[in-house]
Amino acid sequence: MYKYFIYIFIILIIVLFVVFCLWALKKKKEGICPFCIIRQHMLKSRLTIKVPENEFYDGGDAQTPPMGWSSWNTFRNNIDEKLILETADALVSTGLADAGYKFVNLDDCWHSSMRDENGRLQGDLVRFSSGIKWLADEIHSKGLKIGLYSSNGDYTCEDLPASSGNEKIDADTFARWGVEYFKYDFCHNIKIPSVAPLVEAMELKQGDNVTVYSSDKAKLEGMAKINKDKNLKTGQYISFLGHGKGKAVFDVDCESDGECDFTLCVKKSGRYEKYIVIQVNDNYYEMFIPFTKSWTIGGRYQTKVHVKQGKNVIKIFNPVCTRADSSYIQYKRMGEALKKASDGKITYSICEWGRNNPKNWAWNAGNLWRISGDILPNWRWINVIYNMNLRLAEFSGPGHWNDPDMLEVGNGNLTYEENKTHFSLWCMMSAPLILGNDIRKLPDEKKTLDIISNKDMIAINQDKLGMQCVRYKKTPTFDFLVKKLADGNIAVCIYNKKNSTKKIQINKEIFPAEMHEKQQKIKEIWSNTAISYGDIFTLKSHDCAVFITI
Repeated sequence: MYKYFIYIFIILIIVLFVVFCLWALKKKKEGICPFCIIRQHMLKSRLTIKVPENEFYDGGDAQTPPMGWSSWNTFRNNIDEKLILETADALVSTGLADAGYKFVNLDDCWHSSMRDENGRLQGDLVRFSSGIKWLADEIHSKGLKIGLYSSNGDYTCEDLPASSGNEKIDADTFARWGVEYFKYDFCHNIKIPSVAPLVEAMELKQGDNVTVYSSDKAKLEGMAKINKDKNLKTGQYISFLGHGKGKAVFDVDCESDGECDFTLCVKKSGRYEKYIVIQVNDNYYEMFIPFTKSWTIGGRYQTKVHVKQGKNVIKIFNPVCTRADSSYIQYKRMGEALKKASDGKITYSICEWGRNNPKNWAWNAGNLWRISGDILPNWRWINVIYNMNLRLAEFSGPGHWNDPDMLEVGNGNLTYEENKTHFSLWCMMSAPLILGNDIRKLPDEKKTLDIISNKDMIAINQDKLGMQCVRYKKTPTFDFLVKKLADGNIAVCIYNKKNSTKKIQINKEIFPAEMHEKQQKIKEIWSNTAISYGDIFTLKSHDCAVFITI
């Protein structure tokens, strides 16, 4: 009986092997590396594109973590210009604006489901009937800044028009309105294809002169190879330019500087979209080749490129292998559009939920990046996000910040101690401080305003050294965090992780060596009291104490 199962298993393996071989041969014929396809699925979140080292995004005002308010956590899709202006007024009247909370950020659902006659985004025609430019001017008149939202996809998370493919016009629109903060989500995202077209030739037109560079004029790198096809005008084409595995490099002499017409001549193949990058010296141009029915063998796809007088190097390739590669290119594309449109004045928040290891690339594409899914006013989830962000300290610094998401202080059923600890942990981790509560109706019983306006904690968060805290000691009951400050002082947070009240005695053993080497006085921020060794602190469930040398 068992031997029949063995025979069936062997036959199944043989059939699967034959099917794989036929599939691989088909892909190879289409100029695609079959093993690269397997690799892209196995390494979805791994970046294969090389990001220039120490080249941080140089736009926006984010030398310290951004501070402000966002509409999403409390109001979701129920926002209008009256609510936004009331919130702006509340930021001013409560003193939060003076404490540093300057951004008034409109999250999803600020805009209409249709673009205007010029293809530009516009505010909801009813709820923001005065227009976003008018709203921005009103917010600016109060000494505050305005932020807007879109998604790196065809639609936003609430299924409204988004910015993928419209980066330039949307960035220009935001800049015209005077927007100073931009959050870019990840809903309805479509991965850039890893497959490259089969390149027969390229043409350059300057003035009336058209020069054709056939595929045999290219220097090939990596897996790129020349294939013969007598049906093509030139008789040959270049394959295997996809998945970051091959390049075709042309040396081109041009008579003058300026813009010229670039035509990519391809052999049509495969009923799927393809992608190619045209690198002309240090400039990059993207080209998407649509799904084709291939009634004819060849296709021509065009763009404008800038060349310089004399020798130019043109490289043709598709660098995308994994979803992380695609995300990096897409988010960087929007970042470059924002910088160009606003002269670098828009702070850029990347929100792809940590799906594609943004720690490896987002610092080159934007100012801050989400490290997790959306936060909730739930202590277990806040604690999970805190632990995730602790591991990322080395990637954070002035102008580029890990973002564990907006603050839930004052929301839900969080206790006073949880609100205080949530705020303290975010300050210690140099996280952006974006409030998510209703500033107009702060719950007094939770002492929300006292927490979010604590000057000493905000100073720790806004410290110019920009160093995210690290956990220097861990017990089953307590986490011990340390953060070095620009003036040489040190901040230490002791966090009670348990669901019950715990006591801890203050002694040299619980502080890092640098703290007692300085022989300085130490105060606890939340009680605003000087401490002495031997003092005992009682920390309720999920409570914390924050100490600083003075």
